[in-house]
Amino acid sequence: MTLTVFVIIIITVSYSAFRWNRKVNSKWRVPITPFPKEMRAILNRDISFYNALSEIEKSRFEFKVQEFLLNCRITGIETTVNLTDKVLVASSAVIPIFGFDNWKYVNIKEVLIYPTAFNEKFEIEGTNRRILGMVGSGYMDGIMILSQQALKHGFRNESDKKNTAIHEFIHLIDKTDGPIDGIPSKLMEKQYAIPWIDLINKKIDEIIDGNSDINPYGSTNKAEFFSVASEYFFERPKLLEKKHPELYSLLEKVFNQKMANRKLNKRTVEIGRNNPCPCNSGKKFKKCCGGIHYN
Repeated sequence: MTLTVFVIIIITVSYSAFRWNRKVNSKWRVPITPFPKEMRAILNRDISFYNALSEIEKSRFEFKVQEFLLNCRITGIETTVNLTDKVLVASSAVIPIFGFDNWKYVNIKEVLIYPTAFNEKFEIEGTNRRILGMVGSGYMDGIMILSQQALKHGFRNESDKKNTAIHEFIHLIDKTDGPIDGIPSKLMEKQYAIPWIDLINKKIDEIIDGNSDINPYGSTNKAEFFSVASEYFFERPKLLEKKHPELYSLLEKVFNQKMANRKLNKRTVEIGRNNPCPCNSGKKFKKCCGGIHYN
């Protein structure tokens, strides 16, 4: 990472902390103006989840998108963030919690958008750039980082059971009760906790043994399994219900949503592991943005 980029990040995080300290002492902001037509056009064009809703549900989705953007800043780091990026981020936040009318993301103040994948030092150039998204901790607490390319790809290809932004917001939801451990206590009723843990262990073993169509990254730990399974739930609910009925049933209870009943018109973009990466790095997908899925 160049010194300039590092300074930008530190200033951004410091300024965000200042703004957040002021914000937590003020009233939670709610929309008071009509939902912008430009944003509705983006939802109609890019968000299958939104298009599968009833008119009443669409109004509620719009409200939640607008509310999220009023309470969370979205900043580009060495890239330009446009209205589409903002709507995609907000939609990624709203989709997992749409079953809960009063949910508020009080544990995030800013989403930083990087142009492409980055490494553990937040570098966007050089080797080992395999991170597409992360939820910050420590001095980065309250900050999420997302690859712009991965953000857009998640909604451009809605049949691959992968959506980086939704994945990271699942981690954020998981974090609301303390550690990110794959057990969403804030959403899960107590009687489902033990069956959930037992099922996670079983499904992770199936992935390790090569007997599962769930993203192999889900075998990393319980937290990653929860996020990976949730991506599957929101992108391919009918397939998940068919192949993993017990997992689907528990996720229905966790998110209070019957996703298999939604008529999702999914868009498909075929990107094989050896295809050029859509971030235009010149590398194969498996060696660049797809590394998180194939390595």
